[in-house]
Amino acid sequence: MSEVIDPTQVAQPLLALNGVHTHIGEYHILQGVDLQVPRGGLSVLLGRNGAGKTTTLRTIMGLWKASQGSILFDGNNIAAQATPMIAQAGIAYVPESMAIFSDLTVKENLHLAARNGTMDTQRLEWIFAFFPALKKFWNYPAGNLSGGQKQMVAIARAMIEPRKLLLVDEPTKGLAPAIIQSLMDAFQELKATDTTILLVEQNFNFVKNLGDTVAVMDDGRVVHTGSMRELADDEDLQQQLLGLSLASHQ
Repeated sequence: MSEVIDPTQVAQPLLALNGVHTHIGEYHILQGVDLQVPRGGLSVLLGRNGAGKTTTLRTIMGLWKASQGSILFDGNNIAAQATPMIAQAGIAYVPESMAIFSDLTVKENLHLAARNGTMDTQRLEWIFAFFPALKKFWNYPAGNLSGGQKQMVAIARAMIEPRKLLLVDEPTKGLAPAIIQSLMDAFQELKATDTTILLVEQNFNFVKNLGDTVAVMDDGRVVHTGSMRELADDEDLQQQLLGLSLASHQ
């Protein structure tokens, strides 16, 4: 009797970094990163400060160029492509700094993020369901909003159109619990669509139930990959990889 093969086990990852090195000036930050992001679901990138997590996201997005290695997105090597081309391929990036236009209104910020210049009304109402403050402050300058509200704008900019891959760097940093819950709900909804998410996050309570897979970085390399549930259930492994229990890392 032949073995039944689960097709999800042989599917090609949406994103694959193979031997990626990144130099920033004289500094050698990424030192041979190998990382696979399965198609669909949410992958979490963990590691101590300075491990290379943000550099990995920025290198994927083309903001910093890989000096060696390949970055395969949907089967195509995007390592040498310009950032606008990478965005057009279906990748959106939400940096830790949020990178919104402070002098523009919330409406104008989202309008600029729509690649075809128009916003789908139904999708906009879907976003408002998670972030009602955006509807309330629709015509306010984004720079006048609170830190949490600015983060909502940054996330909404990435959600305004369907994306194949969403890169998000530290979305809950400094946010109130109610806003964190709204973000969690939004990511759960995105997981149910065709959007794949790669998330850098330090708040373990936020990612432990959201994450499907996890990769841990140290000194510019990926030193562990596996399921989020496996890491969440193994405090010894948490101590080994991160030097602390993730349950206390909030």
